[in-house]
Amino acid sequence: MKKTTNSQSRRNFVKNTALASSIFIVPRHVLGGPGFLAPSDRLNIAAIGAGGKGASDIANASVNGRENVVALCDVDFSGSAKQSVERFPKAKLFNDYREMLDSMKDIDAVTISTPDHVHGPAAAYAMQRGKHVYVQKPMTHNIREARMLTQMARDKKVVTQMGNQGASNPLLGMVQKWVDSGALGRITKVEIWTNRPVWPQGNAMPEPDPSSKPNDLNWDLWLGPAPMRPYTPNLHPFNWRGWWDYGTGALGDVGCHLIDIPYRTLKLGYPTAAECSVGTVFSQMWNPDYHPEGCPPSSFITLNYEATDKTAAPLTMTWSDGGIRPSHPEIIPADSDIGGPGSQNGVLIHGEHGVISTNINDSSPLTPKLYMNSGATEFGPEVEDMPEPEYGHQRKWVDACKAGFGSEQHQDLTSSFDYAGPMTETVLMGNLAIRSYMLRKQNEKGNMEFYGRKKLLWDGENMEITNFEDANQYVTRTYREGWEM
Repeated sequence: MKKTTNSQSRRNFVKNTALASSIFIVPRHVLGGPGFLAPSDRLNIAAIGAGGKGASDIANASVNGRENVVALCDVDFSGSAKQSVERFPKAKLFNDYREMLDSMKDIDAVTISTPDHVHGPAAAYAMQRGKHVYVQKPMTHNIREARMLTQMARDKKVVTQMGNQGASNPLLGMVQKWVDSGALGRITKVEIWTNRPVWPQGNAMPEPDPSSKPNDLNWDLWLGPAPMRPYTPNLHPFNWRGWWDYGTGALGDVGCHLIDIPYRTLKLGYPTAAECSVGTVFSQMWNPDYHPEGCPPSSFITLNYEATDKTAAPLTMTWSDGGIRPSHPEIIPADSDIGGPGSQNGVLIHGEHGVISTNINDSSPLTPKLYMNSGATEFGPEVEDMPEPEYGHQRKWVDACKAGFGSEQHQDLTSSFDYAGPMTETVLMGNLAIRSYMLRKQNEKGNMEFYGRKKLLWDGENMEITNFEDANQYVTRTYREGWEM
């Protein structure tokens, strides 16, 4: 495969040029670390998950054809992945990312845009082979995986980025300025909410129906590390989000966009405690529906954090989904939205002297607003100027891959795993609390008793709930043979 403008491979280019010259040339791996490429070289990129969000991820990573997309992997090329095949007709096609990475040694980097349950195994498989990785949010399906990948990126010296593209939004600097100025005073409370889920959730798992499987869908590979199950309709390509074997619910969908804002600007660490409650559906009087295999229709979660230099006090963060949102602060005019349009999604950062309100931080307008008790206000723009797709989030990762591990471009990434890993753990802590809340067993009277409905104390360094052992099963998961991490 041709990598430079002449017949020499790029990996031999510097060596051969140095031999032919009397001028000493420092090898690229010394200048930029392992995997370093000269900026003029083209990165060989592959996509794991080429449809849906994966189509825009690999397209943006190609930087308008500047980089070389050499392979596409998807479990069903008859669906939305067709647009990637049409966009990159020279790319080799695979159903199994393991086969792709083992057979194509010259891949430099991969985008991973699969259902949540495949993020961790696919990223680990690529990183173990020295590939740079861009992984859609949430970075992983569970806390243990996030911790593993964060360390693996350092050990393997690969450049990483999570796909919460709003992290590259320059308007976050306005929120950071308000926090850093001390204008809010002591910050003790953050409220976050979303209208998700906008897919079926809180119901029973659909019944399997192998006869309805699309002909081109490789169901075994779609299941990946999840338990074997006959083909079940209404999971692929999107509604998997509401089932724990595959998805991470409303938190996994938008938590890495919304929680990112306070987590980043307040420089939070691991939470110290988590508790929750969830919405209940009654199909029969006095008999609540119970579907522990799936996420609830709504939830309310409280996370506690120690004080940081930015907060000057211990912090309570609340999350609500299913359309439940916090009360309208008195300081914000009653006819004004909180968060984003229609107050459907948002973040409120409460200080003793005022409140910051922002929208979801994906590719929606952030609309940062500062309201002070004095009556003073400062607002960001309602319409954002975005000169490149998704704030250049994928392009910046590509540039960092070419500059090399530890380079200035790498250090400037807004969601490398050093940041995205701990932040993802905060998101997934909410799901751990939900699943613990749904645990039940038969008591001495023969009645079903929910025994996990308590405040959970978290030892972040050791990844352990210290006051309820049964909750620790949700720090990780069981993997199907051949897909272990």
